[in-house]
Amino acid sequence: MDGRRDDDGCPILHIDMDAFFASCELRSRPDLHGLPVIVGGTESRGVVTAATYEARRYGIHSAMPMSRARRLCPQVVVLPPNFALYSEVSAGVMAVFRGITPLVEPLSLDEAFLDVSGAMRRLGPPALIGEQIRSRVHDEQAITCSVGVASTKFVAKLASTRAKPDGLLVVPRDRVVSFLHPLPVGSLWGVGEKTEEALLRLGLTTVGDVANTPVGTLVRALGQASGTHLAALAWGRDPRSVEVPEGEKSIGAEETFARDVDDPEVIRRELLRLSERVAARLRHQGYAGRTVVIKVRFADFSTITRSRTLRSATDVGREIYSTSRDLFDALGLQRARLRLVGVRVEGLVEAGLAPRQMFFDEPELGWREAEQAMDRADARFGRGSVRPARLIDPRPGELPTT
Repeated sequence: MDGRRDDDGCPILHIDMDAFFASCELRSRPDLHGLPVIVGGTESRGVVTAATYEARRYGIHSAMPMSRARRLCPQVVVLPPNFALYSEVSAGVMAVFRGITPLVEPLSLDEAFLDVSGAMRRLGPPALIGEQIRSRVHDEQAITCSVGVASTKFVAKLASTRAKPDGLLVVPRDRVVSFLHPLPVGSLWGVGEKTEEALLRLGLTTVGDVANTPVGTLVRALGQASGTHLAALAWGRDPRSVEVPEGEKSIGAEETFARDVDDPEVIRRELLRLSERVAARLRHQGYAGRTVVIKVRFADFSTITRSRTLRSATDVGREIYSTSRDLFDALGLQRARLRLVGVRVEGLVEAGLAPRQMFFDEPELGWREAEQAMDRADARFGRGSVRPARLIDPRPGELPTT
């Protein structure tokens, strides 16, 4: 199966970081790359939290007692967990996802579903979007991830597992059944140890066996809910949509430069671009926000954020940029080499409920109306058809930050 084609009708991505906790630790320990490394409690009764693929070759896996892991691989390197680091890296990864689409359903710190239906006109077909995400996660967070692309959440999750490590696999919509049926029954979502034992007692060892078993037989063995659920999954039927958790409180965008940048004017230009992008997303989703946050990552991967809360909520790019520029200028960075900048707006409210702050030099029909007109032009002619003159690239194909 070709993992780079046939992605029509496959807008669902499942993205899973590779050996996430261990990969985060190796960012600051390049000397350990290629060695068996595990993360976990170092005391005698500790357990393995994560293991590199080199350690997994010895049979080590998560939740294994540390004492057993050491017996399997006496030379293994053991690192204590740093959950604050993992949360920080996870936040950066999720920001990449939300920069692609607002339809992001996190499953844990290191995996999520994305529905990229609305991003394809702007970014290309789903497989290309998946490759862009893999590249950005690597460039911005210095870790790798695997991506499954499919027509449903269930199949996309299986595909990302098959793509590991550091790969991408597309399961074409018309080849879902041939992909699923050879897999063991334990691959079906919701099949735990007891359910697997029940299926094996029926002589069902593959997904194809389950698919070709009468639904009534499955219901009698597993119950109404489980029987009908597994019968549908065995034929690739999964109606669930990507569900954004309630209470998402920010909208943002980030940009990793093609090379480290130390020119403040280039940084300000990128802040303008990001502010316009964030404002457009706010308006598109019907929100305004009161707090503007900037994120700055230096060449050594150290990261700082600064924020300012406005007197009233805004969805206007001009206001977001003015605040983010002031926050950046207040840092007083003189020729510091930057790897990434980001702009985020927090404290979201429905735009219709947000009182507007009027600037004394702003006409009654002002910047917001102008930016709404830009939104309409983008919708008709494509993103970026109308933009501030400062953001017009001098040469076609030039990187946005040069």
